[in-house]
Amino acid sequence: MKQILLLLLICFPFTLWAQTTPKIKELENRRKELSQQIAESETLLKSTKKDVKSQLDNLALITGQIDERKRYVDAIQNDVNSLNSEITQLELELADLQKELDDKKEKYAASVQYMYKNRSVQEKLMFILSAKNFNQMYRRMRYVREYADFQRVQGKEIEGKQLQVAQKKEELEATRGAKEALLKQGQTERIKLEIQERDRQTLIANLKKKQKGIQQELTKKRRTASQLNKEIDRLIAIEVEKARKRAEEEARRLAEAKKKAAEEAAAAKSKEDPAAIKSSENAARKASPRATIKSAPIEKYNLNTEDRRLSGNFERNKGILPVPITGPYLIISHFGTYSVDGLKYVKLDNKGIDIKGKQGAQARAIFDGEVSYVFKLNGLNNVLVRHGAYISVYCNLKNVMVSKGQHVNTRGLLGTVATDSNGNTVLHFQLRKETSKLNPEAWIGR
Repeated sequence: MKQILLLLLICFPFTLWAQTTPKIKELENRRKELSQQIAESETLLKSTKKDVKSQLDNLALITGQIDERKRYVDAIQNDVNSLNSEITQLELELADLQKELDDKKEKYAASVQYMYKNRSVQEKLMFILSAKNFNQMYRRMRYVREYADFQRVQGKEIEGKQLQVAQKKEELEATRGAKEALLKQGQTERIKLEIQERDRQTLIANLKKKQKGIQQELTKKRRTASQLNKEIDRLIAIEVEKARKRAEEEARRLAEAKKKAAEEAAAAKSKEDPAAIKSSENAARKASPRATIKSAPIEKYNLNTEDRRLSGNFERNKGILPVPITGPYLIISHFGTYSVDGLKYVKLDNKGIDIKGKQGAQARAIFDGEVSYVFKLNGLNNVLVRHGAYISVYCNLKNVMVSKGQHVNTRGLLGTVATDSNGNTVLHFQLRKETSKLNPEAWIGR
């Protein structure tokens, strides 16, 4: 008896393939770009010169790399937390599946025991033939057949549930394995972060001895930045005024069209209604000659219809616009006014962001638009691209590939970023909404 039950209740054979759960894939895809960005940023040039400018450039580079690695470490920790939640959920699901499987096995065992006690054909025949009448005999025959079918269905359900349990166990183990791998990866990145932080502190210690030289270098940078920003502000003010005039002209045309339509409607109505003619004549006598038909009020807009459309499209892409430089990159100076960690007397004020790339890197448009201006300052080229109310600015270009009035597409190349004497290839990028300065990092996808 026990041997028969054991044979009937053993797990049905099946093969499971190794798999990566959807959650793990989702988290891997999310980290992939960050990991690639970290690897590429490590290939960017670090100067070995000891002058103040080179050391300040290196400090910016190391700080940018530290920021990127911190983002990566934070992403790893967030993914570990997410996997912990996933593991908890999988354990609950596995417990429910196991409970359902045990319940089905218990019911199946009971039915097998019953069938075992009534297993012979003679007993089944006696059960059917002992019926009191034909209807009862038919129902008993049907019962015997359906009970056998019920057992087969139960067996299939157990087989399916066992497969679900095994797959859920594999999913749980894969998730636990991914978590362990992530924890190790996070530890590795933290060690690298500590090494970079030590390098940074060494560089800061050297720079603290050169405060005079730092102030001289910063004064020179501020003077250059001031000239650049003054010219950008001037050109953007011109562009804003042009947009206003375009909107004003469109509003004027629309008002004239409405006025003409009103005049034509009034004329058509007068021809059909003699009383209307008399009424209009009386009105004309009372009014001044200029007041026959009142002009519709002109609506005031800063943008015309096309500019508003472009602005709306641009806004809908906030946070996913492409980085405005090709190849590996690193943001080495952020938007706004802030102090450099470790050098509290060093104050930076950036109207945009500075993006370090590899030599030969090119500036590219972050969105469809029209080149508003191309101008040269201190031997370097700069490009303004209008996207409705928004204007993106690309500075420090060695050469340009576009001209004023030219339409450019998203990721369209604008020019090659210049490389200075220390080997630094840095694109200065700004983003404006009319005259308002925006933080580009809130708009580009990283």
